[in-house]
Amino acid sequence: MKVEKKHQCTVLKDTQELVSVFLEKVTHEYQTFHNDNLILDISKKEVSLDEIKAFVPLQKTHKKNKKSLVIVASNIDFNKTPAQLTVVPTLQEAFDIIEMEEIERDLGF
Repeated sequence: MKVEKKHQCTVLKDTQELVSVFLEKVTHEYQTFHNDNLILDISKKEVSLDEIKAFVPLQKTHKKNKKSLVIVASNIDFNKTPAQLTVVPTLQEAFDIIEMEEIERDLGF
């Protein structure tokens, strides 16, 4: 897992062979990142819808901390992803979503 701090968030790039191993590693090290807006970049590999759905518990936990979590995946049907997950095709869109969510939180929405 590669970790980068950019703007107002932490980007975690998947370097594992399996997405499930990446999710396990992020979950195990969650306390390190729980105060940050997170971008989970899994765009470099083929990802199934079931693998995306496995991120729902992490999303729920992160949302309780009033922080954003965005998944970057490029080869999936975005219309079939769970509504509680924010999944985008590019890193720039992930930064834009986090910026909008930060503004909403500042305004009290």
